[in-house]
Amino acid sequence: MIRIGSRGSELARWQANHIADALRSKGHEVTIEIIRTTGDRLQEVTFGEVGTKGMFTKEIEEALLEGRIDIAVHSLKDLPTELALEFALAAIPQRADPSDALVSLEYASFFDLPAGAKVGSSSPRRQTQLHALRPDLEYIEFRGNVDTRLRKLAEGQAQAIILAASGLDRLGRTEWVRQRFDPEHLCPAAGQGALAIECRADDAATQPALAFLDHADTRFAVTAERAALNALGGGCQVPIGMYCRREGESFRINGVVASLEAEGRVAATTTGHDPEQLGRDIAAVLLKNGAESILFASKQKS
Repeated sequence: MIRIGSRGSELARWQANHIADALRSKGHEVTIEIIRTTGDRLQEVTFGEVGTKGMFTKEIEEALLEGRIDIAVHSLKDLPTELALEFALAAIPQRADPSDALVSLEYASFFDLPAGAKVGSSSPRRQTQLHALRPDLEYIEFRGNVDTRLRKLAEGQAQAIILAASGLDRLGRTEWVRQRFDPEHLCPAAGQGALAIECRADDAATQPALAFLDHADTRFAVTAERAALNALGGGCQVPIGMYCRREGESFRINGVVASLEAEGRVAATTTGHDPEQLGRDIAAVLLKNGAESILFASKQKS
């Protein structure tokens, strides 16, 4: 028996059931326990007001540590870049589409939006990068699960919203998707599109049962992205984009640090063969090229 802990949103339940089905296909009995997190309780509060570290994972990790569940299924981008020693990332399945998607009822693309149009997003990373492309638009805070955000869009609270393409794909809610941004133009969050299966570090029985779910290229890519984010000292509230993918025999990583205000935008790219080193390398280049002042200003405002 493997007991899975998950948040209760529709997307989180889809993710938990996806992993449960894979485990059942290998002969395991599986149950799912829904756990309400701080982030779930504070749907209408902005990230800036509540902070983000562990807000979608803390209560689930507590259940894991107490032995009430055996594994936790997370959206990897929700997981802090440094895990407590008691936990391990037992598997990172193959990544889904990492890109961000523009969702709109009326407009066919981002550049079709009229000046002054409201674009909803809860992510400073999305807002800052898009502001550099279209400073004439109004970027507004937009929290809630996928259905809540789509409902707000339908009510006219914004002319477009930006969501992770992977979540919309998983839920089959792509009917209003008008554009998937090239990661070169709107750099995704570290780990976006990937799932993380977390277990207790000392659970020698469960870890081998999860090994078949691990995807080597995805693990390399997200390890590099998370190492870069960690080296930059960033989290959900700092406007950092980081995307790594295989290119031939090596991996290429793109990084962006951007600001809504006058501090500007810094971008860099580099290649390598070791994920942790690759992450540190891209972070060092970004900091050298001016990211440090942008990050400092962003943290002063949060």
